[in-house]
Amino acid sequence: MKFLVVGGGAREHAIALALERAEAKLVVASSNANPGLERIASASRRIDPTDVARVVAFARSERVGAAVIGPEAPLAAGLADALRAADVPTVGPSKEGAQIETSKLFCRELLRRHAIDATPQWAAPATVEAVDRAVAEFPGPFVVKPSGLTGGKGVWVQGADFTEAREGGAYAKSLLLQGGRVLLEERLDGEEFSQMAFVTDSGVYPMPAVQDFKRALEGDQGSNTGGMGSYSQRDHLLPFLPAADRERALEVLRRTVDALRADGIAYRGILYGGFMLTRRGPVLLEFNARFGDPEGINALALYEEGDFAELLVGVATGRVDPNLVRFRLRSTVVKYLVPPGYGERPKPGGLLEIDGPAIEADGVHVVYGSVDAAGPGTVRLTSSRGVALVGEASAIHEAATRVETALRNVRGEYYLRHDIGTKEDLARRVEHMRQILSPGAKPSPLPLSVAAPDAPPSSSAGPDQRSG
Repeated sequence: MKFLVVGGGAREHAIALALERAEAKLVVASSNANPGLERIASASRRIDPTDVARVVAFARSERVGAAVIGPEAPLAAGLADALRAADVPTVGPSKEGAQIETSKLFCRELLRRHAIDATPQWAAPATVEAVDRAVAEFPGPFVVKPSGLTGGKGVWVQGADFTEAREGGAYAKSLLLQGGRVLLEERLDGEEFSQMAFVTDSGVYPMPAVQDFKRALEGDQGSNTGGMGSYSQRDHLLPFLPAADRERALEVLRRTVDALRADGIAYRGILYGGFMLTRRGPVLLEFNARFGDPEGINALALYEEGDFAELLVGVATGRVDPNLVRFRLRSTVVKYLVPPGYGERPKPGGLLEIDGPAIEADGVHVVYGSVDAAGPGTVRLTSSRGVALVGEASAIHEAATRVETALRNVRGEYYLRHDIGTKEDLARRVEHMRQILSPGAKPSPLPLSVAAPDAPPSSSAGPDQRSG
């Protein structure tokens, strides 16, 4: 069967690599020429993924048997609806279902209406005056979130992005004055994790849990980004995430899918829950309606024990064989190579020489993101995330070491976070969660300059409270 992959980033390259392992044919519709996708695809077309009519026309001309939509913007534009109307089974929810991501207010109201008690305390002031009242009523630190799509970069957290409550209120007012809706939510203390699942008529089928790193600089400093890297653990849990709490998060996904169906919205695609593990258990920060980036890269790297093409067709058509949902028992670490200054003032145009065969020999995979081909083995960085290196091993820190070793085969000017997946960072995060769960202890973030050398290996994010 021939697949249409919509999108041109690293997430879409990872999807294509999994389809290639399944010996599926594919074509690509994207606004850029991703060199990794260009190598795999039998045909590609430079199309804005939100140009629904042109994408559908391309799918028809290529006689594709199924489609998978990578980014959120074409889902918001109704591309999945249009492809299905053209008799192309599609992995991706309808425009109505994608509101679970495209409108945080829709998501919060859906869960409240169906008594799914999994969210932080929240308010959705609709006027400038209401913002002042909402800020005054919050008992502690809070978070300001635009209701719509922000590419993972629009959330402001008190204590990280602003100090005084009035500053957060001013930001919320500015969003309202720009014509958007805004949410204020309590700031939670805990460790973030991502739980993705394949969702279709026959059920909710989980992927390994993943930990994402949003902040641009090491030690979780700097500005918020789309994600500098991520890791997954061999047992598909996380060092700080017990099986019971992962199951509680999965139950939130299942109940949310049921709530959508109760409201007449069928969901066929990927559902990604961004959670914070807190003293009161997993709390939902937000949903995404597609594979995370980079989290999807971790999960897709581990899918080699079933037929990925058949699995996607099952998601798109309504019924999945559970035996196809199998992920290998290995740890993974993803680290993004980005242009210097990424996050605030990226410096595009730099050249990277990448010795792919040598990197693969180190047990590391190369996944191309926002880069332009610049000759054999050479790519040019844009202003966004460029190349993801994916290490795999039995332990998380071993996978991270493999990525670091593979850097000897990359030449050029770039930046990456070396601390993702290290023993020191993992131990620090485990200790943070231990402090939060200690009886009688007052939860507070562990200073990021302090390590906990005797703690077992682990990982997570601090009180950042945002998702991909």
